Amino acid sequence: MYDWANSAFATTIMAAVLPVFYHDYYAANLSNHLATSYWGYTQSIAVFIVAMLSPILGAISDFSAAKKQFLRFFAYMGIIASIMLAFVGEGQYIFASLLMIIGTVGFSGGNIFYDAFLPEIANNEEIDKISTSGYAFGYIGGGLLLAINLAMIMKYEWFRFPNAEIAAKAAFVTVGLWWFFFSIPMFKHIKEERCKREKRKRSYVAIGFQRVGETFKTLRHYKQLLLFLLAFWMYNDGISTIIKMATIYGREIGIDSTDLIAALLITQFIGIPFTFLFGWLAGKWKPKKALTLALFIYMGIVILGYLMTTALHFYLLAMCVGIVQGGAQGLSRSIYGRMVPEHKRAEFFGFYGVSSKFAAIFGPFMFAFIGQLTGSSRLGILSLVFFFIGGMILLQYVDIEKGEREAANI
Repeated sequence: MYDWANSAFATTIMAAVLPVFYHDYYAANLSNHLATSYWGYTQSIAVFIVAMLSPILGAISDFSAAKKQFLRFFAYMGIIASIMLAFVGEGQYIFASLLMIIGTVGFSGGNIFYDAFLPEIANNEEIDKISTSGYAFGYIGGGLLLAINLAMIMKYEWFRFPNAEIAAKAAFVTVGLWWFFFSIPMFKHIKEERCKREKRKRSYVAIGFQRVGETFKTLRHYKQLLLFLLAFWMYNDGISTIIKMATIYGREIGIDSTDLIAALLITQFIGIPFTFLFGWLAGKWKPKKALTLALFIYMGIVILGYLMTTALHFYLLAMCVGIVQGGAQGLSRSIYGRMVPEHKRAEFFGFYGVSSKFAAIFGPFMFAFIGQLTGSSRLGILSLVFFFIGGMILLQYVDIEKGEREAANI
């Protein structure tokens, strides 16, 4: 139910409603391309802060018996930031950006402690089922509230709102309330293990960043894994940039806000069956071949985005993203998992999460910088092609079977 709860922030605020509203209302006093650029800078700053905090929060999670308290703190941070967006006035884009950064830190910081509960509530036989069920509940919960929010904005008079702007602000409040109320089962019923913790001799900051440094040094013994990580950092930066920048870019080129939100609602639900399809393809083909297909489609998405002029184009783009998004992310995680040494899984997956957050800083920044420099975000979105080309080229040199042998032998 916590997945159900906090996915409302991912859908309504991170991906769908807020980017459009930021462009039209909070940044109404800016030119179109500057509004898009400033949103890109906001995303880069938020991801940078999350990346810097992740090793520290991971150390706190491992060395303290207070995961639930920290989860509650970060969840409430995101909840309050979501609700506060309703009180930001027209043209106050700096205040809106600040709240978006705080909300993103709350969302991502809370997930570190939420994820750490999984081994406590599930044994080895149940853990995959419970983890994927959480993702499924997140898709449904986030998609359901997004559908309600879309109805609120499109048919605001049905909900007794005077205009669409007030309806959109009310949507941000619903995110906070949804997140709060559906988190109650987690906070009320999940009991934290009070196991004895290893005694700390240094600060959480020192422990967290030393772990990252040690893992990075260890990677030289796993050459195929390191090569895959380099590929992943490149193409995943392109994927995360598309997720964060698609709607505000669509708004800049004149696509109606309701079409943008409706298209992303389609993405939310189309992703479920196609994620399973790519899992099936990986079994029929090699997983690297299935992932390469997904990246080729992403290149087509970028080119379509560059050429896009109508709402129909955006609907097609959103459907294509729904087809490949879950598959690309799921296959990336499974390929990485194949080449990770069994006795270092927790350490290496922690590094996987932290390093991908650092890598995800550059895509939104490049998108924003090129858009600001040229006066149009079309070249900004076209620049993402290089992330996919570079990642795809590096991926072809990865020998997964050799990586599995390296993991088993060292």
